[in-house]
Amino acid sequence: MTHFGERTLIHRGRKFDFEMVRYRSASGATIEREVVRHPGAVCILPILEGEGGVRIVMIRNRRFALGIELLELPAGTLEKGEEPSICAGRELIEETGYRAGSIIPLGSFYTTPGMTDERMHAFAATGLVHVGQDLEEDEQIRVEVIELARVLGMIDSGELMDAKSIVTLMMGQRRGLIGTRGRGG
Repeated sequence: MTHFGERTLIHRGRKFDFEMVRYRSASGATIEREVVRHPGAVCILPILEGEGGVRIVMIRNRRFALGIELLELPAGTLEKGEEPSICAGRELIEETGYRAGSIIPLGSFYTTPGMTDERMHAFAATGLVHVGQDLEEDEQIRVEVIELARVLGMIDSGELMDAKSIVTLMMGQRRGLIGTRGRGG
């Protein structure tokens, strides 16, 4: 066992692997933790601008782990060797039916560092053109186009509970792409 830990594969999944990690604490005790190994993912902030103001393309996604349909921004898992920006464009079309004229990197973050190494790359998508959804077999997704002010209000009211969506919205707002500091309001 090394100082950084010993890894044992528990299960190789379709998209994720599960490992047992063993390491020594400062006192010398052996600690074991289960970890989800993740290839990385993207979350996309699709911005529609028009005469009516800024609207955000969101999805209602059936999440089996929760047993509910959750409001969120489109997102997806990186394919092996796939660049995050390419994944963002692909997932945007698959889940929402919109193709982006521009994919703008916003940054990245770890989703749940206490249990997984998943790193999510956030992007804004502008210049949207509707081309039609291309859902995967296991996806049950409904598209909703929502006014920006309402989306931001949903964070405050607790109606929007998906962390990746909240973080990506805040990154877009801080970059001046939506909200009071820049375009869109």
